Amino acid sequence: MPGEVKTRLANRIGDGAAAALYEELVRHALGVAVASRLAPVELHVASQTQHPFFRALAARHALTRIESQQGEDLGERMCNALRSALYTADFAVLIGTDCPAMTADYLREACEILDAGKVVVVGPAEDGGYVLIGARTPEECLFADIPWGSERVLQLTRERLRALKLRYAELATLWDVDSFEDLRRWQRTAELLSGSGSNRKGREGKNP
Repeated sequence: MPGEVKTRLANRIGDGAAAALYEELVRHALGVAVASRLAPVELHVASQTQHPFFRALAARHALTRIESQQGEDLGERMCNALRSALYTADFAVLIGTDCPAMTADYLREACEILDAGKVVVVGPAEDGGYVLIGARTPEECLFADIPWGSERVLQLTRERLRALKLRYAELATLWDVDSFEDLRRWQRTAELLSGSGSNRKGREGKNP
């Protein structure tokens, strides 16, 4: 997979490091989704579904299935993945694998919103895109002719939701890892969490 994933970051950190980061992010995202115990978890990938990395993840997390993404662009692939999941469910939630800030509670809130009757739920991203979209129906209009990777993704999605008069809700805004600055932010966050854990253990150790 080196040279095929996280290509923007690879320009700064190298193909090998970018591939390792991709794998770490995928493991994290799947871990959160599976640990939430909200629904069966599927993995839709752009490369070989039989790749040892994906097969190992499937075995470890007991994934429902691994599917090859279908479509000419990101929007079509997302819509098809959503449509596939909705064959056997009343609603489905589609997440990316590059948002380490996402939690099981965040996913639970998305599911509760859809279960309560909203047609679409969106998790905004700080860069103008979104980290999650869930729906009761695969509306192709929400995914067609979108300038993916730009700061206009969320704005256009909102406009189309309103034009279609679909009942929708938005979750809290999160950040994802696309740039070198995002990577440094994640590293700083991990360091702070690790330090807090160490300090907490140290204080607890001093208690009588």
